[in-house]
Amino acid sequence: MSKRTGLSLVLALSMGCGAGNGAGGNESSTGGASAGGGGASAGGAPSTTQGGGGQGAGFAAGGNTGEGGGIICAPGTPDDDIDGDGYTEAQGDCEDCDPNRNPNALEVPTEDGKAPYDEDCDGDIDEPPDPPCDAGIDVDEMDPRKAAEAIEICKVSTGPDDWGFVSAEWVMADGSPPPVDPNMAQRFHLGHGFVDDFGPNVDLRAGERMLVLSSGTARRPNDPGYQSVGGFSKGYSRAFAQGFPKESPACPGVTTGAPNDPTGVELVLRAPSNATGFSFDFDFYTYEWPGFVCSTFNDFFLAILEPFPPGQTDGNISFDGDGNPISVNNALLEVCGCEGNPPNACMAGGKIFTCSLGNIELIGTGFGFDMSFGQDHGATSWLRTTAPVEGGSEVHLRFAVHDSGDGVLDSTTLVDNFEWIATPGTTVGTEPIPQ
Repeated sequence: MSKRTGLSLVLALSMGCGAGNGAGGNESSTGGASAGGGGASAGGAPSTTQGGGGQGAGFAAGGNTGEGGGIICAPGTPDDDIDGDGYTEAQGDCEDCDPNRNPNALEVPTEDGKAPYDEDCDGDIDEPPDPPCDAGIDVDEMDPRKAAEAIEICKVSTGPDDWGFVSAEWVMADGSPPPVDPNMAQRFHLGHGFVDDFGPNVDLRAGERMLVLSSGTARRPNDPGYQSVGGFSKGYSRAFAQGFPKESPACPGVTTGAPNDPTGVELVLRAPSNATGFSFDFDFYTYEWPGFVCSTFNDFFLAILEPFPPGQTDGNISFDGDGNPISVNNALLEVCGCEGNPPNACMAGGKIFTCSLGNIELIGTGFGFDMSFGQDHGATSWLRTTAPVEGGSEVHLRFAVHDSGDGVLDSTTLVDNFEWIATPGTTVGTEPIPQ
């Protein structure tokens, strides 16, 4: 079929601490208690605990809280930094035997049966989270700062020793700036948007808005500016992101076409001093399924982390268990349907798709049978990516989407519910969020 005509720190824990405020470690240094949404295991598989986090951003749960000190130390003067966390008692460190308790830490709610601690040294323990900061964002908002707010990154860093949001900019998939030609720039900016649902059956993961990125228009069919995801080419191209294209192991011999119509956002963040990682939720839709699975028209969703995670040669942090990047060919694409399904599986590009989640999440999105000549296309449903960070460090996180091979038959990704993780052993991984 023709594409044109046929139209997816941990320190030792058993030591007591002889000085300071309480004789022992804290939740975040040893297992990460949490206020909300899924903590990761060592293999990257998240739990499904839901709720808010501190300071307007979640802190993921999982593991056991600490019992025992972070380090062995002796009392010092108010100007000593005994635990080496960059803060002295005179500078507000309320426990100079524990590097995970200082003014640059994020408060971690106490798990049942565990001792409470004041991680952020503000005098309050387990203070309630700030409310979401994404109310009232217009679908066509141009300020890239709103991309952070829409995924629950609310607290703004005031400097190198304060965690939170630093900056944001709209970018191409390779990190370069948007097109300078006014007409191309206008089309580029149609590729990002903010919504409070995606069709009648796909809800937010947190807050009141979520970020949408699309190689077409980041809009729902009834939103102003929407163009059909079945045929809108914006007419510009750019280079691949570093490390891409990543060819799918499930599609041997297939070569991905050059990027077209890329749209993305790059966030600069400072991690809390007690963070070991972060997570975010996303949902990838593609019009390329089923007609162009295992073809050159292999659209991508990218999540690029810099510095690169340990052991990786590039910053890609979202991929399935078979090593496929999040593209038309990923193994996590389970929202789909075809004649005879259910109970029968669907075939596309020589691959079997069980379509175990059915097609209900496609309705009202432009990717379902209700709007596309009676045929379903495909999506993953909500997935969660986890990745490690060094506490107190500055990181760059880029989300982007692009077509491959040409600019029609678009792909769209929803992003929501960013959370800092305090669980030791956080690794890179992407898993489905249980329904």
